[in-house]
This record gives sequence, C-alpha cells and structure tokens, in this order.
Amino acid sequence: MIQIADHRVHRRYSDRPVEPDLIRLICALALSAPSKSDLQQRDIVVVTDPALRRRIAAFLPHMPWVREAPAFLVFCANGARLPEIARMRGKPFANDHLDLFFNATADAAIALATAIRAAEAMGLGCCPISEIRNNARDVSDWLALPERVIPFAGFCLGWPADAGQISPRLPLATTVHEDRYGCTTLATDLAAYDRRRRAQQPYPEQRNTARWGEAVDYGWSEDKARQYAEPQRTEFGAFVRQRGFRLD
Repeated sequence: MIQIADHRVHRRYSDRPVEPDLIRLICALALSAPSKSDLQQRDIVVVTDPALRRRIAAFLPHMPWVREAPAFLVFCANGARLPEIARMRGKPFANDHLDLFFNATADAAIALATAIRAAEAMGLGCCPISEIRNNARDVSDWLALPERVIPFAGFCLGWPADAGQISPRLPLATTVHEDRYGCTTLATDLAAYDRRRRAQQPYPEQRNTARWGEAVDYGWSEDKARQYAEPQRTEFGAFVRQRGFRLD
C-alpha cells in the first residue's frame, strides 16, 4: 500500500542502462495484468532503434525525457488479433463495433498501469507519454502497426536521477460515490484542492497568458480549464476509423 501511495512520475534518469532482460520482465508482468474476458487485446513495442527513437522524440521537443530515457516502449491497443483468430478458426466475427475499440484501449491502459507498478517495485522510474497520440498516424507507420492496432501511450523507463515528486490527487469526497453518483461540493472541494496543490506542487508557469492573462491564484482547476480550452487531437476519431475500428 505504501508503495502505491508513493507513486511519482520520473522525467530525469541516470546514464545507467536498463538491461534488455529487465525490460522483457517488465513487459511480461505488464501483460500478466487483468484483461477483459481474457481477450488480451494489448501489445508492447520496445523501441531499440536509435533513429526510430529520435524520430518519435523529434515531434515532442518539449519532452526531452522521451529522447533521454534509457528505454522507451509503446503500449498499443490491439483490435486485430481477435478477428484474425476468428478467421483462422472459421468463425464469424460478430463484434466489429465500438466495444472492440473500447476493450482494446482498456486492456492497454491496464497493462500500462501494471508496467508502472512493476517498474517501481524494481526501483525504476517511468513516465507515460499520451502525446504520442498527437502524431498517431506517423507513429503507427514508423512502428509498422497493422490495421486495428493503434498506439495508446509511450513509456519512458530508467533509473531515477532524482527523488521525483508526488502529485496530490483530488479528494475522495469528489471522486468516490456511494450507491449513486453525486458531488454537491465540487466548487469548495476544488478550491481546497487548488490551495493544497499550490502549496505542495506549484505550477512553474501559467498556460497561454496571452489569451487568459495572469491568474492570481493559479491552481490545478485553472490549469486544466485552460488546457482543454484549446482543441486537442481533433483528428483522432478519424484516425481510429481509418485504422479499421468501427465506433458505432
């Protein structure tokens, strides 16, 4: 329990390499995670080609840890394997709809979370990279992902160069519900959370001050409101459909 509560993202790593056998063990542990109906709709690509890593890192210049981490993996949602198994076994595949995509991405997310726990148990540090989906088409081409397999998240891995920092989370009063969903105190809960987060982990800078100006009390809620005031991944739905997933 203490180890889970002590989770922190690491973006700075020592020069010590992560041995291939250790990476393979982390992959094995990640893929031993629970999977919807034992369908196992998730794969991992271990990026070892320096040129390929540089290509991925080049479109994320604000994330130098993608280039600098000793190891980099890409977790993928795999909706291709089950239709292929159905074809091999001479059976129809009657579930080519939104649930295929939903289950594959959920499996990838669970595997990623399990990889984080496995890495931390070994003393390693890591950082998930969701922004690879900002360039999902190119990443898919570079990794030679087939139809119905899409990149879910990158994963930086290495031996931590510093202690990292724990990010305080929203209070349980906001996020845990009993019997029925309800949160009547969101405004006051957020205000208290913003104050606590500013005291423990203040933001080094404010987003898009040219548009929104400088906030006197800049906290998590203001940061996230500004972040999602700008369109993000507006082409992702079209990309997912283009890769063969049906979303109806």
